[in-house]
Amino acid sequence: MRVLVVEDNDDLVALVTKALARAGLDADAAQNVADAEASLRTVQYAAVVLDLGLPDADGLTLLDQMRRRRDRTPVLILSARGGLDDRVGGLNKGASDYMVKPFSTDQLIARLQATLRRSPGPDGPTLTLGNVALRTDGRQAIVNGRMLSLPTREVDVLEVLLKRSGRVVSLDSLQGQVFGSSQDIASNAIAVHVHGLRKILAEAGANVQIHTIRGAGYLMDVAKTG
Repeated sequence: MRVLVVEDNDDLVALVTKALARAGLDADAAQNVADAEASLRTVQYAAVVLDLGLPDADGLTLLDQMRRRRDRTPVLILSARGGLDDRVGGLNKGASDYMVKPFSTDQLIARLQATLRRSPGPDGPTLTLGNVALRTDGRQAIVNGRMLSLPTREVDVLEVLLKRSGRVVSLDSLQGQVFGSSQDIASNAIAVHVHGLRKILAEAGANVQIHTIRGAGYLMDVAKTG
């Protein structure tokens, strides 16, 4: 899972990033609201750690913008503002949690992990395999946290193979789930879409493979390393 750290203090960014890494979480950093907005529109983050005193705008501006466009990514505010009104205001704006600086990195990780456990996900059910994910409600494919642009049929193929990852999906089954009962399809239609999906996933750095099982169908699993 990948976390966005929005903080303009380089030392704090390094401290938080190292703590996240120890917990098995990847991290990107943004030093202002504009950069954070750009990152949020291109990467699907599991959570955001948000400072409020940013150079170009108040961090609450970013939180407000996220919630207005229905971005439900969990946000943990990490701020020097410790007043009751500040905490209540942040939570009322849609933050999942609020911590005050100075802070314990152990407590930060514990509270962030608790926030992640409570979160239903940004867009409903998600299918995952390796570093590949598919948000089924939004039909959005993601590799290593970065959103992909996939044609509709490639998304259909990916969804079927993810639902049965590690198992063979017959050609007839795959064709039926992708095209329905339509009879007007080329004999190599599935092969064409599987080829296109393989190419896009490989270029995005996906660590999964789609195997052609001769006479049986297709199987998707995590690529072996070494």
